[in-house]
Amino acid sequence: MNAMTGSSKSGADDVLRVTIDGRIAHLAFNRPAKRNAINDATLAALDAFFSNVPQCVRAIVLSGEGGHFSAGLDLSEQSEREASEVLRHSRGWHAIMDKIQLSGVPVVSVLTGAVMGGGLEIASATHVRVAEPSAKFQLPEGKRGIFVGGGATVRVGRIIGPDRMTEMMLTGRLYTAEEGERLGLAHYLVGEGDGLAKAFALANDIADNASLVNYLIIQSIARINDMSRADGLYAESLSAALSQTGADAKEGLMAFLEKRKPNFR
Repeated sequence: MNAMTGSSKSGADDVLRVTIDGRIAHLAFNRPAKRNAINDATLAALDAFFSNVPQCVRAIVLSGEGGHFSAGLDLSEQSEREASEVLRHSRGWHAIMDKIQLSGVPVVSVLTGAVMGGGLEIASATHVRVAEPSAKFQLPEGKRGIFVGGGATVRVGRIIGPDRMTEMMLTGRLYTAEEGERLGLAHYLVGEGDGLAKAFALANDIADNASLVNYLIIQSIARINDMSRADGLYAESLSAALSQTGADAKEGLMAFLEKRKPNFR
């Protein structure tokens, strides 16, 4: 994996290709023969990148090679694990999903083909989701005799609701791209092959925001959702106080008054 400043690309054999061009990093799952099933090496690569996002990166695009985002957990690595090992592995997933969601850098995902099981869990940790017509959303674990372990009960359940997630797991129901967009599993539905272009356009637009405001949006909203009403409102006030002081706030106000695009740090 390569995370150098400037334009760079990792080797073709890497399970996670990383390209950085200016302010935007592009991460691509690179196990097309396995429909980008997530193995331990892929998790380690995600962990390494999101544990130390380069300072130059203001937004991230996450996609999958070979027509699929990810078909989920690579079950070939799970068959011999004891219960205690599965528990630790699941908690490791949770930690990495938290890093994706809460690194402070916005992540735009491009959802194509299989967005299933662990793939949907990863997608639900991203902040903006763009789906192409080929995208298929599914939580097939119930039909495989296992339970989700990468955070779906929290993230997917909050997106579509616990009632619908229960039905989705009991029946193995598969949602189309159009249905997924309607439910909130995707925010944008674009034409076939247009996902990356849309994602990069969104990422560049998001990168134009004040970095502190992007950080607060990512950190505060997720945590306020877990708070009581009174605590949430107080946390909102703290976030507002942090954002409305300093150079970026002054630049935003001046840009509005001068009818120009702001130039944040």
